[in-house]
Amino acid sequence: MTTYDDRASLTDLTTTAERVRRSVEGVIEGKPEVVRLSLTVLLAEGHLLIEDVPGVGKTMLAKALARSIDCSAQRIQFTPDLLPSDITGVSIYDQQRRDFEFKPGAIFAQIVIGDEINRASPKTQSALLESMEERQVTIDGQTYELPTPFMVVATQNPVEMEGTYPLPEAQRDRFMARVSVGYPSAEAELQMLDVHGGVSPLDDLQAVAHAHDMVKLIEAVREVYVAEPIRRYVVDLVSATRTHPDLRLGASPRATLHLLRATKASAALSGRDYVLPDDVQELAAPVLAHRLLPTAQAQLNRRTAEQVVAEILQRTPVPTASARGTQPPAAAAPRAAAPAYGQQPPGSRGF
Repeated sequence: MTTYDDRASLTDLTTTAERVRRSVEGVIEGKPEVVRLSLTVLLAEGHLLIEDVPGVGKTMLAKALARSIDCSAQRIQFTPDLLPSDITGVSIYDQQRRDFEFKPGAIFAQIVIGDEINRASPKTQSALLESMEERQVTIDGQTYELPTPFMVVATQNPVEMEGTYPLPEAQRDRFMARVSVGYPSAEAELQMLDVHGGVSPLDDLQAVAHAHDMVKLIEAVREVYVAEPIRRYVVDLVSATRTHPDLRLGASPRATLHLLRATKASAALSGRDYVLPDDVQELAAPVLAHRLLPTAQAQLNRRTAEQVVAEILQRTPVPTASARGTQPPAAAAPRAAAPAYGQQPPGSRGF
């Protein structure tokens, strides 16, 4: 059990995450917030959906993240003729052994890059449902565990609708967060021409972290403390999406859990072992917006899900110091009196 005053795990997390961040930002110019969100989802044991127009570096971001970590990685190019067995694997009859032998598919990797996921049929898309939620694959009645850490990074183009199959609500709900890379600034694009004009930046990209390091960091994120007022704040935000007049489908209980996990990872990346309301507000739109379905009237009024989330954030009361009855983080307490890390009582550490 890691103690409250043992900062090794949190220090290792911030140090390792900083190395990975610098490595990825060497490939993706001028998008630090996108890189940070990717790391947040990875440490929160979630999956990331990258949605944007062609040519802005969606696949490059996914590949850079995979290569910066010494994890096994597989890339799946989703096409209309892709079969579920191409993803999960298939049992093949071995004539010499006179028995069926399982051949693992591309999903049996620690980081799976699904390129243009909306170009595959719904039948093929559904092959990811069990693996993304339960981190296992069931083939012919046999269950196979997936490696750890495990993360699906999927990309899709929202403007190329010909020959595509929009992700159903159940599929989108499996993704912890959605991010749009966006166009780079003029300065970042000019730097991209200088750095990437000759060779691909992925060619020289070396791993700066190992898989077992990421497993330890994920365990450290689980221990980040979340006080009762913050948990209630998360529930209030998600509940507000289910009654908003501009939404015909609100966020699910899975979204509540994903938002909580993401805030813990964000707090850890900031060097804190406790969650602030700022962490919740920062991640509310990336975690919730892609799960919401606006009403027909809201679509006619060009109301986006992100705008609805911003409105809910403004209307939902934020926990205050008087409401939670706690004080800011105090100076380091004596080691002998330190409670268990992540289990300190309210009032001893921030929230």
